[in-house]
Amino acid sequence: MKKIIALGIVVLVVVLIWTGGWFFLAGQLRQQIEAQALADGVTTPRLTCEGLDVTGFPFRFDADCSGARLVSGDMVADIAGIRASVLVYRPTHILASALGPVTISDAFTGTKNSVSWSGLEASLRLDNWRIARLSVSVHDAVWSDTLMGDTVIAQSPLVELHLLDIPEQHDATAGLAALAGYVQVQGLSYPGMTIADGNAQIEIELHALPDDIRRFGDVDLLRNWQAANGQLKLVSLRADDGAANLNAEGTISLDNRGRVEGRITMTSNGVVARLEPVLLEPYRTLVFGNPGVDGNHSNTVNFRLGRVFSGVIPIGAIPPLF
Repeated sequence: MKKIIALGIVVLVVVLIWTGGWFFLAGQLRQQIEAQALADGVTTPRLTCEGLDVTGFPFRFDADCSGARLVSGDMVADIAGIRASVLVYRPTHILASALGPVTISDAFTGTKNSVSWSGLEASLRLDNWRIARLSVSVHDAVWSDTLMGDTVIAQSPLVELHLLDIPEQHDATAGLAALAGYVQVQGLSYPGMTIADGNAQIEIELHALPDDIRRFGDVDLLRNWQAANGQLKLVSLRADDGAANLNAEGTISLDNRGRVEGRITMTSNGVVARLEPVLLEPYRTLVFGNPGVDGNHSNTVNFRLGRVFSGVIPIGAIPPLF
């Protein structure tokens, strides 16, 4: 009998400690989320929630932010709801979802857009604060201009984004990592560009990133990325809707003054004609090149000293990024 009583006491103590620990951590999580409302919304985005709940006892933490508003500079995004969940015994794997639509307004340009969806899910898995895998999937996405009425700009039944760690490029001594990215858009409808059933795949590689996501918010993130010889490599871009296609590849980096440098090589067919309403000549030809005997356009766009060149002809400028 004494052993049973002793066992019962031990179980009760464990339950009390677990319960106390869960509610303590839930309180800390709530405080961290509420602290985002104190950001200035300029140098650091400000997040506020009309309603905030932290539930999931005893084995999960589910943070629900309803009526979310994200402010960053002139941009304001209103989201119906955001949920993030993590299992107590698997704290490095975060699952998230969002309720649509999100309404985005820009006070500087005066534009107002909304994006709705039937499902938006995200998954983030960390390896000692390094991104091991990030996946975002959006189903039945519809992008609309809502400034005057509700005009559909584009829609797609499936948009996916994936970022995966490249383990062999992790430099623990320097604190640097690399990510491989993949973006897919299926069945794209874009009336303004007369695209009815487009598909696109983008593959990229990001080199010399911080291997700790907590450093992604550093003020000198881009400066440090440049100093570490960081590169954004466009491995491939492939877009096709049956009547037109576009392919591109290239590499982009920054010089020691924060200016974009690198090159993008493109080949296309049927794209230039689609761009007549939005890109006037001679810029269409300067960007995409003259057609060859096979009807394909090809060109290389170069970036150096803060300027954009079509071959050797300057066609634009990009301000320093730091």
